[in-house]
Amino acid sequence: MFDGNKHYLSRLNKARRKRNQRFDPRYAILLLGAFLLVGIVIVGAQALKKPVSGKAAASPAEARSNGTGAASFKGQPKTLSPEEEAARKEAQEKQAVIDSYSNLGIVQVSGYLNIRETPSIDGKITGKLSGDGACEILSTEGDWSHITSGGVEGYISNQYLLTGAEAKLKAGELVKKRAIVTADNLNIRQEPALDPGNVIGQALLGERYVVVSQKEGWIQIEEGWISADYANVDWALNEGRKLDKKAMAINQYNNLVISKVNNYLNVREEPKPDGKIIGKMTSKAGGEILETLDGWYKIKSGPIIGYITSDPQYTATGQEARDIAMETASLRAVINTDVLNVRTEPSTDAKVWTQIVKDERYPVLAQLDGWVEIELDSIDEEDGSTADKAYISTRDNNVDVRYALNEAIKFSPAEIAASNAASRRSKIVNYALQFVGNPYVWGGTSLTKGADCSGFTMKVMQNFGVSLPHYSGAQAKMGKAVKSSEMRPGDLIFYANSSGTVNHVALYIGNGQIVHAASRKSGIKISAWNYRSPVAIRNVLGD
Repeated sequence: MFDGNKHYLSRLNKARRKRNQRFDPRYAILLLGAFLLVGIVIVGAQALKKPVSGKAAASPAEARSNGTGAASFKGQPKTLSPEEEAARKEAQEKQAVIDSYSNLGIVQVSGYLNIRETPSIDGKITGKLSGDGACEILSTEGDWSHITSGGVEGYISNQYLLTGAEAKLKAGELVKKRAIVTADNLNIRQEPALDPGNVIGQALLGERYVVVSQKEGWIQIEEGWISADYANVDWALNEGRKLDKKAMAINQYNNLVISKVNNYLNVREEPKPDGKIIGKMTSKAGGEILETLDGWYKIKSGPIIGYITSDPQYTATGQEARDIAMETASLRAVINTDVLNVRTEPSTDAKVWTQIVKDERYPVLAQLDGWVEIELDSIDEEDGSTADKAYISTRDNNVDVRYALNEAIKFSPAEIAASNAASRRSKIVNYALQFVGNPYVWGGTSLTKGADCSGFTMKVMQNFGVSLPHYSGAQAKMGKAVKSSEMRPGDLIFYANSSGTVNHVALYIGNGQIVHAASRKSGIKISAWNYRSPVAIRNVLGD
């Protein structure tokens, strides 16, 4: 039987249970309040971490670099990129250059500053320091600083010198990769190739050049290319340089005198016209005036100390002498050893075909790295063919290649002896010497207008009734052989090419010297008899 009251109560109870299972809005309000409270706490904590300056927080990369990142907090070493590491190393190397100077000075001029031998505006100039060049200050003397820079020591004016902290700060901008020359002379070339035709300049020992690039065996500098075998590349400041080569040749003289004669100026033992002749100054040769006397200069020129006329017709001094010297100073190979091998090619594997001695200064034809080509003497081949090239090594400091003036050579006229034979030989020598300074002309036979070596000896002997062929090889077969220990003035001395063929002849004048038509550059001149190795000596006079 349906019970209405019971059914009603059952439905009421179900409705109450459903209502109790629904979400009460009051709970939502409570949860929202809790979330807001947590947010306020977090925002407050972040605000406390911000820098007082208001700058943005460092990025992770910045935090690593300045030590504030997580790695730093954990005590781990910071990590640099390859670029950062290279920059750090470069900065350290540059600073090491600056620190290598105990008392750094930086020159502040628009051109260059002279380095002088003494602390005076009149002091002899020994080198130059270009603007921004660095030096080591050794001491200060009033308005001058005693410095060393690039192998040059001397004095510079304090007026143009930065020192102390200013110098170090300036130096930081000036340290660059530079090629520092390690050879006495190094060719600067237009292209990176060992071609004598592309030489455009010379670099000297210790000079520094900014490096543009490098390739195998070569360094490109702003001026051209140099061999990497004779230069070290490193971070460096620019430093001083020795004087221009021609200026160096002239500045070695404090009181320069130049001979103005066409051939030779006699150097005498005493200051009088009949004083004994002890030497001869070649045309435009230089000397140092030691003393000025009435009508005479006491001079030192080469190995000779003696007297020459002070007549301005024959000698030049002052600016005139300097002007002549600048025009005539030429590149010479000055030999520093008693005997030096001459080779046919610039290689130690090439044949040694003669030897030369230090009594001579040899004209330089070309410079190669480690070698120099010199002019020995004339070409006297029957067919006029080119003579052998002559190369000498500069690697062992046996040769000083520099601009130089001619200087006096030792010379004493042959004594006129009592015997007719000796008298004849003396006359031959004195006759030959009057043509010294005249030109060399290949194939020529004129003692005044030009002769080659065999033409010269042929014409000299012809004046004394001796007939000789016009070819050195044929002259070497005339007369009879003579030992070097027995040779006398008037004998002929012969020299050969690399094949052993005679190609040059000279007339012995005594005292270990010869007179010969040497070359187009030298003309008829006096040399040491063994200026290169003789191959034969002949007596063609028949006595």
